[in-house]
Amino acid sequence: MSIDRLLKAQKQENQEIVNAILDDGSKPDAEYTIEHHFSSSSFDRLEKAAVDAFKAGFEVNDAEEMELEDGSVIYCFDAIAHHKLDVEMLDKACEALLVLAAKQKVDYDGWGTYFIDENGEEYIDDEEFEEKPHH
Repeated sequence: MSIDRLLKAQKQENQEIVNAILDDGSKPDAEYTIEHHFSSSSFDRLEKAAVDAFKAGFEVNDAEEMELEDGSVIYCFDAIAHHKLDVEMLDKACEALLVLAAKQKVDYDGWGTYFIDENGEEYIDDEEFEEKPHH
């Protein structure tokens, strides 16, 4: 699939994710931790993508090795940014990261973030959120 088609699909997904998070009651003006996901079966390619993401201004976490259901191994890392849930900013970041992924022949697997309550507390997983009292 071409980068243009991937970007169009990602932009639609960006809007849907932001709407869903905010519709769930997450704090709209908070600063969010945005984790952009990359993967590859080639550690060397993934490492080059991580260097490029770092040079582009993202925090980059250490690559992790994951075994897939079929027994094959992939490597993955996150390129991390901190900003508001702004669709335009996300679209620009996704475009740059899709181009980076294509250049290094790795997969860009979208992004994720965490729910932030009205007090500014970030919830890492649903269980933690469910255990907290709702106000």
